[in-house]
Amino acid sequence: MHNLVKVSPTSKRHSRTAQAFHWVTVIIVLAAYAVSPGGREARVYSTANDFGRTLHESLGMLVIAVVMLRLIWRIIEGPRSAVPMPSWMTISSRVVHIALYVLLFAIPLTAILGAWYEAHPVTIFGLGDVGPRLGANHDRGAYIVNIHTTLGNAILWIAGFHAVAALYHHFVMHDDVLAAMVPGLSSRGR
Repeated sequence: MHNLVKVSPTSKRHSRTAQAFHWVTVIIVLAAYAVSPGGREARVYSTANDFGRTLHESLGMLVIAVVMLRLIWRIIEGPRSAVPMPSWMTISSRVVHIALYVLLFAIPLTAILGAWYEAHPVTIFGLGDVGPRLGANHDRGAYIVNIHTTLGNAILWIAGFHAVAALYHHFVMHDDVLAAMVPGLSSRGR
């Protein structure tokens, strides 16, 4: 039973739970991006876009919850053994992971702040409307919403770089970086 909770520090793979958190996060982020009504405030908050906006906001809140659980799991699970690679790759990998975690929190938080400053509630399926909890300041809200949009685009680029790097490791370096996170993918070890 203990093996279901902790991964041996010599394991080359992330646990099934860590893999599930990773891929669920990917799916939620892509879905939130895909259903975002986007555009000007009048378009986002139009009646015609209520479903897409509400789904987008709900998925954003789900991202925060899943990432918090993921971080808790990471603390419980502990580290897996590092795949040997040049130090510049190790450093860039850490920077990308930190950037992704920061964005996974910053994107939903900027959405909440922007909506509240623009005097709109955040709607979550099953819970209803939350907010606004801040005094209305439309200019500040619009500015923060622009940051939200920029960060939303940035996470796709950084995640894309992350995915390309994992594929490079698998097909060019023939190491276990990709296999560590993809269920059922066999090791390419040298």
